[in-house]
Amino acid sequence: MTKTLHNDIFDLGLEELKDTNIMTVCSQAPATRTEAVSTYDLADVAVTGATDIVVSDGDTNGRKARMAAKTAVAVDHDGTATHIALCDATRLLLVTSCTSQVLTTGNTINFPAFDLEFADPV
Repeated sequence: MTKTLHNDIFDLGLEELKDTNIMTVCSQAPATRTEAVSTYDLADVAVTGATDIVVSDGDTNGRKARMAAKTAVAVDHDGTATHIALCDATRLLLVTSCTSQVLTTGNTINFPAFDLEFADPV
């Protein structure tokens, strides 16, 4: 049985990420926007989703959204980074794990570029 899914279907979901206006590194996985930007926030950086997030073909198939890297982001709170969150003005849009790292207030952190990828149906 053949399965196909038009790129526009993938892109509708991925384009929602372009509403992102803040990226945070968190001490645990947030379940809400408030947890991402306040409760578990260790460092944050403003994001312009329309330019920092690019939707394109996936690495092997499907579609992906790539979040641009951010460098020298000030650490606001001591803690161990375990997750990265993307939020818009009212919603928690994405949570992903990151390499666990101890952060200290006053230092800086670099966010590497990363992808959210949807594979073609099989």
